[in-house]
Amino acid sequence: MSNFKNAVLGAALFAFGATPVVAADHEFKLHHFIGEKAPAHAQMLVPWAKRVEENSGGKVSIEIYPAMTLGGRPPELINQVRDGVVDLVWTVNGYTPGLFPRSEVFELPGVHKNDTAATNLALKELFESDLKDDYKGVEVMFLHVHAGQGIHMTDTEVRSPADLEGKKIRIPTRTGAWVIEALGASPVAMPVPELPTALQKGVIDGAMIPWEIIPPLKIQEQTEYQIEGADKERFGTTVFQVSMNKARWDALPDDVKKAFRDASDATWSEEVGNIWAGADDFGIGLATKAGNTHIMLTPEETAAFNEALAPVVGRWVDEVSEKGIDGNALVEKAKAAVARNASN
Repeated sequence: MSNFKNAVLGAALFAFGATPVVAADHEFKLHHFIGEKAPAHAQMLVPWAKRVEENSGGKVSIEIYPAMTLGGRPPELINQVRDGVVDLVWTVNGYTPGLFPRSEVFELPGVHKNDTAATNLALKELFESDLKDDYKGVEVMFLHVHAGQGIHMTDTEVRSPADLEGKKIRIPTRTGAWVIEALGASPVAMPVPELPTALQKGVIDGAMIPWEIIPPLKIQEQTEYQIEGADKERFGTTVFQVSMNKARWDALPDDVKKAFRDASDATWSEEVGNIWAGADDFGIGLATKAGNTHIMLTPEETAAFNEALAPVVGRWVDEVSEKGIDGNALVEKAKAAVARNASN
């Protein structure tokens, strides 16, 4: 287009009150593994990106790419951001087993109970002092958990560890695998997008996953039972991260860094917890309306599960001690931080 035509077009836009589109100074691509209808995308990542953009006064633009649309498989996300293939990712720590050993403490049974916001705040509280060394090559924006692992079964009612013996159960993380092994079942690792097909084809008998995933993957159509402990106590949880390529972060001016930090503060960690808790309640409601059976174990039944799962913590402590990590101390610090934030 000639300069003359550009000038005419600009004058026309001005005359009709239109605002010419101006590119942001700092453009980012955020890549993740689940569809855009999932609460994680629509209720967490989109609002967070908008907060950053607004905080920056228009200097930042974040384009979100869901469902691995930029290529690769979910376990590759952490290397995509470390290598600078993308600027930002939202990913599951446990998709790369053993890479984030300190952060795993929050996934252990008995650490996260039933308060997602409290666990998120505890993650933030202990990040600088205890968890930061897990995250080489990236700058963490925020960490969070989901509402916790419930048990979804295709056709088996579960009220005791014995009911799971010999079953094949999808697990999200290696700590989840240890939980399933302690309950006498066989763990099967797979990213969550593969879950519906695996349930339909009988590759697995059930899955460990929160209720919030029921609507986007239509899990109610492949299962009959959803099981959790007394007072919504879960069988561990999963740690997620939203992180930026470290070199990209280091090159940003201070005011832009502040825009990201302010959007990722403690208030946001608490809000994320509430978002996931709300999505979880909606998910289980959808399943029960579809005719599924929601089993909340009695305190006595829950105690039997907790007894069976006690060795999982010791297994983790023994393993991380080989990496020079005081696992016992970290477990106590994590439990205390969760309890402290739950009382706030």
